[in-house]
Amino acid sequence: MASRLTPGSESPSEKSPFSTTEASDITPAVPTDVIYKLLGFTLAMVVAPIGTYFLTVNTIFRGNSTWAGATAALMANIVLFAYVIVAMRDDQTEREEANEGKDVKAKKEQ
Repeated sequence: MASRLTPGSESPSEKSPFSTTEASDITPAVPTDVIYKLLGFTLAMVVAPIGTYFLTVNTIFRGNSTWAGATAALMANIVLFAYVIVAMRDDQTEREEANEGKDVKAKKEQ
């Protein structure tokens, strides 16, 4: 015989896996400082080469767009290398902090 459910009650098999009483974790997967760095370098990747081109084409290179374009390409590479260096340092800092946390935890257990 089937049991009768009262309104508002659910059987365990009908319970939604998403309906929990505990608070959900809504923190972003990527820290906000990393997002800000990425946005900053994205802006620099757009502004630095274009700005360099237009600043140098008539002032330094006197209309020679080849040299101004080469300078703009150099600026794009400088921004790219700067981003790689900042990202590597940030990752290295995170690893050191994780290792320090493990060391402190191991010392507490002793």
